[in-house]
Amino acid sequence: MSRPDPKSEIRTILLRNVMGANFWSRRPVVRMDLAVGAYDEISSADVPGFRATLERALPGLIEHRCSIGERGGFLTRLDRGTYAPHIIEHVALELQNTIGHDVGYGKTRGGNAPGEYTLVFEYRHPAVGLRAATLAHDIVCSAFAGTLDGLGDAADELRAIASSPVLEVGERRVSVAITGGSAREETRAELDRRGVPPAKVMDVAPSLILEKGLPFSRCDVAIITDASLTDVPERYGEAENARTLVGVLADGAGAGGIVVAPAGERDIHAYARRAGCRLALFSLDAHYAPRQADAFARAWIAGGRIRIQLANAPPIEEGAVRDDTPPVAQVAAALAAAILEGSRSA
Repeated sequence: MSRPDPKSEIRTILLRNVMGANFWSRRPVVRMDLAVGAYDEISSADVPGFRATLERALPGLIEHRCSIGERGGFLTRLDRGTYAPHIIEHVALELQNTIGHDVGYGKTRGGNAPGEYTLVFEYRHPAVGLRAATLAHDIVCSAFAGTLDGLGDAADELRAIASSPVLEVGERRVSVAITGGSAREETRAELDRRGVPPAKVMDVAPSLILEKGLPFSRCDVAIITDASLTDVPERYGEAENARTLVGVLADGAGAGGIVVAPAGERDIHAYARRAGCRLALFSLDAHYAPRQADAFARAWIAGGRIRIQLANAPPIEEGAVRDDTPPVAQVAAALAAAILEGSRSA
């Protein structure tokens, strides 16, 4: 039975390094988006000898445990039938292992539209990772076409690339980083009004985190205004994915850093705790003021006025809520500024 030409059906629609902590991983990854055409319905099990051909080219694939969780797991998946994006992910990893780059993390998920997929995998050298992706694409297409005959010069090419210098992304530290679906600009303006210089504050759009990862190495305070996102593809705006995406900001704060977040967003709190951060929670409703046991610092609105409590100190009043700025910006900025001031005077 003839099959459509995989090289015309399986197309790369996006390929980039995601250099900072990101939606998928705390480590840098290559992101590859594919449109697979007719190969949305054609698996490795539909091609006689697919596994054997791929295993001859890359014998190290036997070490890939995949979701089965044991040696040879990925090869079992090939026998049962798995699809081009998932196979490309594993081949890209194994190509790097072939030249001595010990990598194993990868993930493949549905993309932004039917018939599209996003795969990510780790790398040790950014240029090697990108080239491994394109080579893996070619190798898997050849395997589906029944024309794969070894790796050719692929390993030598990757070794040559690996010998080139890695272009370092300069480390950038900021005092405060802000993300969320609303009021980021207003929060930054409020911090300025409270004496935090704009040069020390970074507004990080969720879409930027998704596309490129965090654009800084470390922040002292990470402010998450909310998880209602409108600047990302629809599937990333869904509740669970949106919370994961904005929660990446906690990786920038890291162990000992502070995450300022809405009191009701427990999934974000859990993400921040896993990153080793301390929590500072805020609420816009006096009836749902954060509990002192849940955070070392908290802020809420009562009687139209902002109240803040740091550690075990008595609550203090930070002024009336104004009509010219979203309340979330005023409360989050007041809490962050008070934390920064407290750390300076400690």
